Amino acid sequence: MNPLGALHRRLGQLGWWPHVPLGLGVLALGLFQLGDLVHRLLAGGVTLHNFVQVSVAVFSGIASGAHRVISGVFSVTMGGGLMLRSRLAWTVMVLLLPLNLLLPLALREPLHPALQAWALLLWLLLLRYRASFSHRSFTTATIFSAGSVLLLIAYGVFGAFFMGDQFKPPIDSLEKAIYFAVVTMSTVGYGDIIPTTPEARLYVVSLIIIGITVFATSISTVVVPLVNRRFSSVMKVGRFLMTQSDHYVIVSNSALARNTGRQLVRRGEKTVFIVEAKPDNPEPDVQYVVGSASNTDVLRNAAVETAQAVLALGEDDANNAFVVLAVRELSQRPKTVIAVNDTRNLARVQLVSPDMVIAPTILGSELLAMAMTNEQLDGTDLVGKLFPARGKAS
Repeated sequence: MNPLGALHRRLGQLGWWPHVPLGLGVLALGLFQLGDLVHRLLAGGVTLHNFVQVSVAVFSGIASGAHRVISGVFSVTMGGGLMLRSRLAWTVMVLLLPLNLLLPLALREPLHPALQAWALLLWLLLLRYRASFSHRSFTTATIFSAGSVLLLIAYGVFGAFFMGDQFKPPIDSLEKAIYFAVVTMSTVGYGDIIPTTPEARLYVVSLIIIGITVFATSISTVVVPLVNRRFSSVMKVGRFLMTQSDHYVIVSNSALARNTGRQLVRRGEKTVFIVEAKPDNPEPDVQYVVGSASNTDVLRNAAVETAQAVLALGEDDANNAFVVLAVRELSQRPKTVIAVNDTRNLARVQLVSPDMVIAPTILGSELLAMAMTNEQLDGTDLVGKLFPARGKAS
């Protein structure tokens, strides 16, 4: 039996293929490139003092333009992103691995042949399994993008500062280093500060290439999805307003609201939720409108004028009452259902004249008390406690 084939099938069954092996492979490549620093940390013991010294060495390597340190830091960082199926981490590594192979050759400091083969294999596998890295978490992309930009700025500013005597005029202050790094990364190139040695020229070339890569990747993974999401939501609202009618509008994302929505969807009814913020795990087969339901513009976006009913099922009784008032301001057509969580608010809620008032939490407490005291359960009494008032429509 082929052991590699068995391992492949086993990883596939666990849902770990190919992102976990490729992420670990990139992580291992980064650790090999940071080999001297890792060896120093392990040899000196994992102590706070030794960790600080190694961190300073890593930062100094990045700042002085040590390409292996830079590539190693990026590989270690993006290895974790690949294991999370991050599209951003995949994009960065697909662009970084060829540079990882070519830049050492240009500097006449080639990698060990085994590392070259390993990097090439990882690059080919990343291209082969590109469809597996499709996770586009906005939060994850923002974190990785911010970290990449900070590393790039450190590389540009401190690299120029430490190599300052290899430029004309010399870069002898952080202000000049910041100016040169920004001008170079933006590809403006005023020409007032120029590199005078081969090492400085290669550093500038690497800064331009890495800068374009990082900024382009950050824009494509953070800004573009944000704009697309906003555009899609606007288009969805437009289509929704034109086509939606005879639906149910549920206000709130409470447990009662979610369960009610599931039951309506199960019965084939069109359901719309109005929520303050779209949930991380939205309910399937429902529409979401984000905003305050006491705002008539938000209610219009949910097309309440053509709805069968509006159900205010939030945990705040006062807010539920305001929702009913806002609905009545727009239209008298939809039925209104309001949930009451506190018995003291029943009389006040009836003043807004909803079509139906329900009190599920009150019913639950009554049932529990009756069960504990061995009282007889009466169906008519239970219905009265669940629907203590029918408002306008009894």
